[in-house]
Amino acid sequence: MPAPERIPSRSLTGAELVGLLTEGELTVLGQIRGASNAVLYCTVARDGEEAPCVYKPVAGEQPLWDFPDGTLAGREVAAYEISEATGWGLVPPTVLRDGPYGEGMCQLWIDAAPHDDADGEDGDGDGDDKAGEPPLLALVEDEEPGEGWKAVARAEVGEGRTALLVHADDARLRRLAVLDAVINNGDRKGGHLLPAPGGRLYGIDHGVTFNADDKLRTLLWGWAGEPLTAEAIEVVERLGAQLAPGTPLVTRLGELITEAEIEALRGRVAGLRATGRHPEPSGEWPSIPWPPV
Repeated sequence: MPAPERIPSRSLTGAELVGLLTEGELTVLGQIRGASNAVLYCTVARDGEEAPCVYKPVAGEQPLWDFPDGTLAGREVAAYEISEATGWGLVPPTVLRDGPYGEGMCQLWIDAAPHDDADGEDGDGDGDDKAGEPPLLALVEDEEPGEGWKAVARAEVGEGRTALLVHADDARLRRLAVLDAVINNGDRKGGHLLPAPGGRLYGIDHGVTFNADDKLRTLLWGWAGEPLTAEAIEVVERLGAQLAPGTPLVTRLGELITEAEIEALRGRVAGLRATGRHPEPSGEWPSIPWPPV
């Protein structure tokens, strides 16, 4: 469907956006095709302010064998709460609210910046001379990643051929890899990475997170086993304190995920603090999401 202007009518603070998403009038404009669950493109308006958003009603969630029915929307909000607690702001403002099709997740729509294709041309195809966002993922014929890239795995590309899947050695992606390890993201695909104008990077689609069992599946394994950055260690230390029993963050998470899942969350944060390293694939669960895009 055609993309209208997708920015708020003025620059709103994070708290103002959360208020708008929570209390504004939600108007459904259309359905986003290709998603496994119902995803509706909407606008939300209040007191003269308006912003585009995505609304995922609980009623439109497909059952999963390893997650309780009707919990995916709450997990998306919990991922936002943890993202905000890190201070990295990697998840767009996300709330749980009532809507035209019942309770659901409502998230600010992010317009992804155009990206450069493999030939270095602007990815939007409009002939504009402006440089696009450098690619974050690629398949290369080489045995080792080039400078500025991290290897993920070899992938079949057809006719018996394989290529090396790589991602950018990008500080924004590295932060997202830490966040995914904390929230136990079971579905970090390439299409869930949204570079925004101005250099920010967002991650979306966090319904399959916070399972008490190890479910980490991601395309961001390039730093597996490497020491965390000093910044990440500081964030993880602070997050550990914020997850102590009775804190405001834990009280909020208790409305969204189970006590067992909160305890598992504490365990993952404690594990990162103890090792000081990015996690490695466990070998007990597929480490790469499928399809990867």
